[in-house]
Amino acid sequence: MDVLGEGLLEALRLLLTGDEQTWEITGLTLRVSLTATAIAVLLGVPVAAALALGRFRGRQVLLAVANTGMGLPPVVVGLFVTVLLWRDGPLGALGLLYTPTAMVVAQAAIAVPIVVALTAAALRQVDPDFLLQMRALGATRVRALGALLAEARLPLLAAAMAGFGAVVSEVGAAQMVGGNLAGETRVLTTAAVLATSRGQFALAIAFGLVLLVIAFAVNLAVTLAQHRTTAPR
Repeated sequence: MDVLGEGLLEALRLLLTGDEQTWEITGLTLRVSLTATAIAVLLGVPVAAALALGRFRGRQVLLAVANTGMGLPPVVVGLFVTVLLWRDGPLGALGLLYTPTAMVVAQAAIAVPIVVALTAAALRQVDPDFLLQMRALGATRVRALGALLAEARLPLLAAAMAGFGAVVSEVGAAQMVGGNLAGETRVLTTAAVLATSRGQFALAIAFGLVLLVIAFAVNLAVTLAQHRTTAPR
């Protein structure tokens, strides 16, 4: 109980006193995870639309792959990204390993299957006649698809939120491809692991609480956006 209390007090101290290291770690955490989530949405939504609305051979297999990818261990993703970016690997010449860019790549790879699977499921729940009605009204295929995505905007927000929640809290891939370098690739999860390994439990709890505050703030923002969208006018 004393350790928990010390951790809470330490978290408040770090946030209220403007501790430079904590804000630096928090800022990098947000930049990496939000960028990865944005990339996952940009890549995942079109793929999900194709899987949900398309009719082609292998579609069910690809949907199964996306659903399986939702449970893919982050450490496995980190391993593959590390091999790709290793100095002797296919992309080693880019020199991206142990950089924030490598962390974005790994986290995006984790989030994409989540966004694809949840978005595809949401689009398949929309009235199948919706696109036909839009086309009958003279809408182009692109505009009809845009209207369909707007119709499913709340599940899309939920998919993006799920992707962000998965990447902001993962530690395996971030540690493997980022290296947990102070001032360069250290994020809240890897900082908490390091503090725990050193026996600095209060500091580790503090980092964990800061991470919870971030997750709550993002979820609250999405929930408020959903409420404004569904509120009667």
